[in-house]
Amino acid sequence: MGVAVALLLAVAMTGWVGVDAARRDRNWLGWSMLVAVTGIFGVIAWLVVRRRSSAAPTPLGTGRSVAVFLVAIPLLAITIMTAVVMTTFLFQVARVEGHAMEPTIANQDRLVVNKLAYRVREPRIGDIAMLYYPLQPEKSFVKRVIAGEGDQVRIVDGQVYRNDVPVDDSFVPPDFRSHENWGPQVIPQGYYFVMGDHRNNSSDSRHWGFVPKKYIIGKVQLRWWPLGNGRVF
Repeated sequence: MGVAVALLLAVAMTGWVGVDAARRDRNWLGWSMLVAVTGIFGVIAWLVVRRRSSAAPTPLGTGRSVAVFLVAIPLLAITIMTAVVMTTFLFQVARVEGHAMEPTIANQDRLVVNKLAYRVREPRIGDIAMLYYPLQPEKSFVKRVIAGEGDQVRIVDGQVYRNDVPVDDSFVPPDFRSHENWGPQVIPQGYYFVMGDHRNNSSDSRHWGFVPKKYIIGKVQLRWWPLGNGRVF
């Protein structure tokens, strides 16, 4: 029900702006497309332009008004299809819930996840990735890739070793370090070992095992919220 109401409202906004722009001899198709893609932001932009316009509106006639208004429907269909393709194959917007990746990524940060990245290459050591929780795949986590297939991992007093070489964890503050021992274990083919940056407050591969590659959704590419704390990873 809520989706239907939202779609009707979107059609109404797009159609109204298109008709109003046509009455004022503006590029009605361009304005309709802008509103179809940006929603209320496009409407606000049109209201600003409309307010500053000195041109008096002219009648369109019922037939043309209806035709312009109905253009909103295919425009929104194209927008929805584009959004579906983008979120399925290219990008996903995600909100972090929890403190496991602090201080790199904080609770309630908003991220853009590049879902195409791991379709064209393998996850790299050090990548921050979004993945399905192996024990409950309907949930998703954000973790750092520590080791890949064939690597040996061991942890001694909290220091992680990959193939007997200490892993650089200079981004982990002293208060966030853990002091457990784990392994050594060799990562099976097709799996990855992941950890949260908040080592003493993260549920990760130390606790529930390795992550199948098919469960890795994509690479965390961008933090866009909070606005003053944006970052490209």
